[in-house]
Amino acid sequence: MSIGALDAVSAYGRVLGAGKAPAITENEGAGDSGGAFGNMVEKLIGDAATSMRSAEAASAQQVAGKGDLIDVVTAVGAAETALDTVVAVRDRMVNAYSEIMRMQI
Repeated sequence: MSIGALDAVSAYGRVLGAGKAPAITENEGAGDSGGAFGNMVEKLIGDAATSMRSAEAASAQQVAGKGDLIDVVTAVGAAETALDTVVAVRDRMVNAYSEIMRMQI
């Protein structure tokens, strides 16, 4: 069974919405750069999921004969770019974690 990129991002979006962590205010995360990075990653994933949903909606409208092909191509291109960005950030995070785990104490 093959899982497409839209299915994966939709699943991530549902999981992200279901396990919503409490929001950190500016005062709580002031001395902690990890919170800022976490918020950036959360926003990045949320934006990617939103662009995937809009691409899926544009595709559905096109299939129904109500949408414009240019809008579909633009929305899919934006969604692809967002997903590529999320994957690149994930790969960098995994590489950094692997290097940290290889360090000798």
